[in-house]
Amino acid sequence: MTTFRTFAAGACAASALLAGLPAASQELVGMAPEPDVQYSPYLQRDYPDQVLFGDTHLHTAYSADAGLVGATTTPDDAYRFAKGETVVSSNGIPARLARPLDFLVVADHAENLGLYIALDETSALLQGNAWAEGLSRVFAPRDGKAMAEAYLYWAAAFVSEDRKGDPLKDTPLATTMWQRMTEAAERHNAPGSFTALIGYEWTSGPAGNNLHRNVIFRDGKAEADRVIPFSAYDSEDPEDLWAWMQGYEDATGGRLLAIPHNGNLSNGLMFDDVTLTGRVPIDADYAERRMRWEPVYEVTQIKGDGEAHPSLSPEDPFADYGTWDRGSFGLEPKTPEMLPREYAREALKRGLAYEAALGANPFKFGMIGSTDSHTGLSTAEESNFFGKAPMVEPTADPVRFEEAITGRMTPDDPSDDQVHGMGLASGMTAVWARENTREAIWDALKRKEVYATTGPRIRIRVFAGTEFEPADLDRSDFAAHGYAAGVPMGGDLSGRPQSGPPQLLVKVLRDPDGANLDRVQVVKGWLDAAGALHESIRDIACSDARPIEAGTCAGDVGSTVDVAAASYSNSIGAPFLQAFWEDPAFDPAQRAFYYVRVLEIPTPRWTTYDAGFFGVPLPDYVPPEQQERAYTSPVWYTPG
Repeated sequence: MTTFRTFAAGACAASALLAGLPAASQELVGMAPEPDVQYSPYLQRDYPDQVLFGDTHLHTAYSADAGLVGATTTPDDAYRFAKGETVVSSNGIPARLARPLDFLVVADHAENLGLYIALDETSALLQGNAWAEGLSRVFAPRDGKAMAEAYLYWAAAFVSEDRKGDPLKDTPLATTMWQRMTEAAERHNAPGSFTALIGYEWTSGPAGNNLHRNVIFRDGKAEADRVIPFSAYDSEDPEDLWAWMQGYEDATGGRLLAIPHNGNLSNGLMFDDVTLTGRVPIDADYAERRMRWEPVYEVTQIKGDGEAHPSLSPEDPFADYGTWDRGSFGLEPKTPEMLPREYAREALKRGLAYEAALGANPFKFGMIGSTDSHTGLSTAEESNFFGKAPMVEPTADPVRFEEAITGRMTPDDPSDDQVHGMGLASGMTAVWARENTREAIWDALKRKEVYATTGPRIRIRVFAGTEFEPADLDRSDFAAHGYAAGVPMGGDLSGRPQSGPPQLLVKVLRDPDGANLDRVQVVKGWLDAAGALHESIRDIACSDARPIEAGTCAGDVGSTVDVAAASYSNSIGAPFLQAFWEDPAFDPAQRAFYYVRVLEIPTPRWTTYDAGFFGVPLPDYVPPEQQERAYTSPVWYTPG
C-alpha cells in the first residue's frame, strides 16, 4: 500500500522534473507559466489581418420606391441571399450568389419606411390617416395599373416642392417598421461568420438633387430602437442629420457614421463650397463636423461611377468609366461648372486647398463601393446582375425583358439610364479588420482602412511610409512591418519623421474566381505653392512583362472577350501584382494624397451576359466589355 509520505515525496520529485520543462509543456499539465514567459508570437498582434467583402447599401420592399414598383423581398430575404441561400426574386426567379458576402447593411429609405408592407398587409398601422386611407384605396386592386398609381400618389407627397411634412407622422408606421428591420438584423447577425449591420438611408433631395446618406450603426437593436430614423421629412440639410447623429450618441452612448453617395446626381451640391441652407462659405467647424460624421464616400454603384470624370481628368485614359452625369433627379440640367463639386478625385484635391486655408479638410474621405439595388438582392457580379429595380430584373418572359433592356433604354431618355443598360453592375465594399463583427467593420469604415471595387473581390494591401525599401515587398512579416514602419490606406503621414519622399508598398491579388489583373496605378493629387491643384496617374505594375515607360505600361493588355459567347480567358494579365513606388516629384512643402487604382483585364459587361442568356440584341450605345476596377482609400501627406 502506498503511504501518504511516499506519495508526497513522489509528487515533489515530479514537480521538480516538470519545473524543468518549457512553459508551454508546463501549461499542458496544469502548471502555470512564469508571468513574463511567452511562447505564442501572436498574442500581441492587434492589426487587421483579413479583408471582408460586403454591401453597405441595399434596399428591400420596406423602401417605398422599391415596394411600390414591384419589390416583394424583405430584409430577411436580403440577409438570407447575402449569406448564400437561394431566394426567389420579386419577379419569381430563384436567385443565389456564387459566394456569400461577409456583411450587409439593409439601408431602406427612412421616408415612409415600410409603407408598401403595411399596404400589402392591410395593416391597422395606416387606419385613421386620411392620406394613407386614400392611398390604400388606390392600391387595393394590386394590379400593374394600381401599383403605378399608388407609386405616383406617394411620390407626389414626397417629391413635391411644397411638401408639408410626413403625411404619416401621426401613425406608428415608422416605429413599427424600424423595429422589424432591427429585429431582422439581430436575427441574422452571426459574429465571426456574417455581420448584419443596422442602418438606413436618409434621402435628402433638395430640388431633386441627390444628397443621400446611408446611416450606419455600430450598435445593436437595443440602442438603435431608442430612436426613429431621421428622415428627409425632418430636414434635407446634412448639418441637421449630423446634429441628430450627435443627439443619438449623447443619449445612447452608441456610435454612428454616414456615407454619402452619387455626387454625380447632386448637380454640384455634394461637395459644394457653401452650406446648403445658409449658402455661406464652409468653414473649419463645418469641415471638422463633416469628416467626423462622414469618414467614407460611396464612390461606385449602379447609378454611376464617381471616382473621376473625363472632362476633369483629360489625361487619364481610364477616367470615362460608368459615367452617368446627364442630370439629377430634378429638372435642372447638368452644366460643366457643377462637375468639380461632384466627383471624388476632384473633391479630394479641393480638400487640400481647404485644409491650407481653414486648417481642416472637409473632403478627407476614404472610398467604398456598394450596389444601391432596390431588389433586395445584392448582385454586383456582371454574370448575375439583377438590375437596379424590380421592373428591370431578369425575367423568364423574353418579350418583356427585351422591352426593358432595349425598348425604353435610349441615350435620349436619361430617366431610364440608371435602371437600364447605362447602369453599372457595381459595387462592393472591402474592409480590413481583425474579425467579422459589427464593431470591427464599423471601426474599419471609421478609420478609412477600406476600399471600393466595382464588383470583383480583388484583394489589395497598401502601406505608405518614408523608410521602406523594395525588399520589404517580400518580407515574411510584410503586414507587421507595414504597420510598424508606415500607415495603411486611409492613414496620414503627417507628424511622422520625414526622412524622404513618401513610398508605397502595394500588393494586389485578383479575385480568385475572377479575371486577371491588367495594371496597378498610383493616383496623386497635390496643392502647389501658388495654390493650384494638380493630379497625376502613374502605372506602377504591369502584367505580361510590359515595361513602364514614362509612368505608363507599354501597350494595352489586349482583350480575350468573346461577345457572342459572353466569355473571356485568363490567358492574358496576371493573377498577382506588387510594387514598391517612391514619389519622384515629391515636394515636402506641398500637401498631397495618394491612392491606388487597380484595373482588371477586359471582361463581358452585364448587358452582354444578359443578351446572350435571353437571346436578345445588345444595346448599341454601351460597350460589350469593360475593365472592372478597385480604388483604395487615400493616404495623405501634410507638411510639418
